[in-house]
Amino acid sequence: QVQLVESGGGLVQAGGSLRLSCAASGSIFSINKMGWFRQAPGKEREFVAHISWSGGSTYHADSVKGRFTISRDNAKNTVYLQMNSLKPEDTAVYYCAAAQRWESSRYNYWGQGTQVTVSS
Repeated sequence: QVQLVESGGGLVQAGGSLRLSCAASGSIFSINKMGWFRQAPGKEREFVAHISWSGGSTYHADSVKGRFTISRDNAKNTVYLQMNSLKPEDTAVYYCAAAQRWESSRYNYWGQGTQVTVSS
């Protein structure tokens, strides 16, 4: 089992920045990929970005490319999402997830989520 705990959410004005953290514990040897997702009220969950656990390969959704950056610190078993130039439409609950297989779109473990609210 893998446990994921997100932190760093909050209220910020449009144009501001936040950094989300996701600390992993448990059977982290089984993780090959970490991802960030978000879900706004009344909308489906949306992929934001992912990163390989070992090599640092990253991919960002077009909606956040150039504004958000995913990174990881393996020494701390932590993945980050640096969010700059935030927009009101970025308001959502942000979830961290871990996948056992890099090539799969399925994520096996999920955090509890952290709220990000961007005011206009």
